[in-house]
Amino acid sequence: MTERTNAPLRVIRLIATRSGDADRGSAIWMHPDDARRRLMMDGELVWVHGPRRHELATLTYDDEMPRGDVVLRDIAGASPSEIVTVVKVDTDSPPRRGMLA
Repeated sequence: MTERTNAPLRVIRLIATRSGDADRGSAIWMHPDDARRRLMMDGELVWVHGPRRHELATLTYDDEMPRGDVVLRDIAGASPSEIVTVVKVDTDSPPRRGMLA
């Protein structure tokens, strides 16, 4: 994937849930155009690569989101105004030896 097709995205909001909240778990909201450029579909599992770590999250399209920005929920290691990249999960290739993720 090139820099053009996987341009960095800015975190504009971070949602942290509590154990009693109805909607919990890692999630990312982004503009559909940003997602389609990365060949990602609504509801798909994606990797969110932040400055300190990367995590799996469920992608949700949001037409109200500005292009180039994302909202994250329950993603540890990311903060508002930081830059992240989002990568499609590759389930077709076997894992490399010695690699955990």
